Amino acid sequence: MNYSKSHKKPNLGFKKPGIMGILNVTPDSFSDGGKFFKSSKAIKEAIKMSKMGADIIDIGAESTRPGAKTIKPEKEIARLKPILKGLINKKLNISVDTRNSITMKFALDNGVKIINDVSALNHDPESINVIKDYKCHVILMHMQGEPKTMQNNPKYKFAPLEVYNFLKKQIKKCEEVGIKRNKIIIDPGIGFGKTSKHNIQILQNLSIFNKLECNVLIGLSRKRFISDFTKKEKPADRIAGTIAANQYALENGADIIRVHDVKEALQAKLIWQALKKKIK
Repeated sequence: MNYSKSHKKPNLGFKKPGIMGILNVTPDSFSDGGKFFKSSKAIKEAIKMSKMGADIIDIGAESTRPGAKTIKPEKEIARLKPILKGLINKKLNISVDTRNSITMKFALDNGVKIINDVSALNHDPESINVIKDYKCHVILMHMQGEPKTMQNNPKYKFAPLEVYNFLKKQIKKCEEVGIKRNKIIIDPGIGFGKTSKHNIQILQNLSIFNKLECNVLIGLSRKRFISDFTKKEKPADRIAGTIAANQYALENGADIIRVHDVKEALQAKLIWQALKKKIK
């Protein structure tokens, strides 16, 4: 059963499926660490991605790649501050990728509309209250373990079901404190505490997540599992594999794809949409 057609999902304020452009302002992210560490470059890249067709710009100031070390919220805020200040009047739909309540509050006070939390509001106990108070959108992502150790030896009986049950529980937890379901976006967390087998299983069963009646975000861009099935390419050489995986995800109900390569993702999406329309 394709649940993408049988379960109604909330409006996000843009035509779905949407594209989220990744903007890492860290020195150590897995694919583009350091490339946009300078705030002036980050600001230009955010505007560029928006013009290319990104519906959301997701800014991350703490790397959560496998093996990454935790940084203090103060450092995270220091990285974000000049960028958010530079973008506040640009009318962009900005998300901030953070696990810290202090950073969330700072971001929301500076024009951010969405919080993207890889811990699904588990890392910082105060985070759930920030989301409730600001009534913003929140992305709840599944991750087994912590970034520093999550890829050491991830285990599941059946990954799709365990991830589904976790997200269902987190949605209920949010609703119990007053966060409305139409403000929640879910992300099964491809590559976060998962082997390539787990990633493929989740993608093959992605349609079950539509039963939760939340918008589904999928982050596949340049991830290592792609090269596990090809020639062990470096992250920047995984664009074709990313597009193939993204289109599969869209076919199975993904509402947002999170990408480094906005131009290529948009072109693929537009052709996919054109092919789905019947020509009279």
